Amino acid sequence: MTSRPAASKVQQPWRTGAREAIPLFGGYIPIAISFGLIAVQAGFTAWEAILISFLVYAGTAQFLFVSMVASGVPIWLVTLMTLLINARLVVYGPNMAPLLPQSRWWPWLMHGLTDQLFALAHTRLPQLPVEQRLGWFTGASLLAWFGWVVGTAVGAVAGAELTARWPTLGQAMSFALPALFVVLLAPRFTSRIWSATIGATILAAALLQFYGWTKTAIPVAAACGMLVFYAMKNSTPGKRETA
Repeated sequence: MTSRPAASKVQQPWRTGAREAIPLFGGYIPIAISFGLIAVQAGFTAWEAILISFLVYAGTAQFLFVSMVASGVPIWLVTLMTLLINARLVVYGPNMAPLLPQSRWWPWLMHGLTDQLFALAHTRLPQLPVEQRLGWFTGASLLAWFGWVVGTAVGAVAGAELTARWPTLGQAMSFALPALFVVLLAPRFTSRIWSATIGATILAAALLQFYGWTKTAIPVAAACGMLVFYAMKNSTPGKRETA
C-alpha cells in the first residue's frame, strides 16, 4: 500500500512536464508535417526524412538542410550554414545550467532543447523543487521531440494526400510555429526590459527579412535582442531583471 504513493510522487514530474509540453507537441506537428512533405519532394525518402528529424531535430535548420542538399550545395557549406543557424543554442546552455541539478543524463537530454522548450523551461523550472526538475524536463522534451518525429512521418508518408484533400491545411501549417512563439513570449511583455528585447528582435528580423537577408535574419536578430537586453540591464545596476 505504501509503494503506490511513492511511485506516483516519483512519476509526477514526468507527467507534469509532458502535460505542460502539450502546446509544444501541438505546435510542432503541423510544422513537422511540412518538413516531411518538403523533404520527400526534395528527393529524400520517407525514412531519411524521419531520420533527419530524429537525429538533427533542428526545425528551421532542417528545412535549410534539405533545400541546400537538393540544390547540390557542397556538404561542407550545408554543414556550416546548419551550424550557423543553430549557433543560438550555444547561449541556451549557460542560461539553463543554474536551474538544473547535477545529472549524468543532461548531455543526452540537451538534444531535446529547442527554442520553445527553452522558453517554457526558463519560466517553469524556477517554480519547481530542484529534485523535480530533471523529471519535468525529461517529460517535456521527450513529448515535444516525439511530436516532431511523428509529424515528420505523417508529412513524409501522407503529406501530399492531406494537402491535396484539404488545401487550406497547407496554408495554415506555416502559421503554427509563429503562433506558438507568440503564446510562449506573451507573458514576457509584462516586463519593460523584456518588452524592449523582444521588440528589438522582432524589428531586426522583420527588416532583415524585408531586405532579403533571410538566412541571416535569425542569428543577427537574436544578437540585436541580446545587445538590447544587456544594455538595459547594465544601465540599471541596482535592479536585476530576472530571466
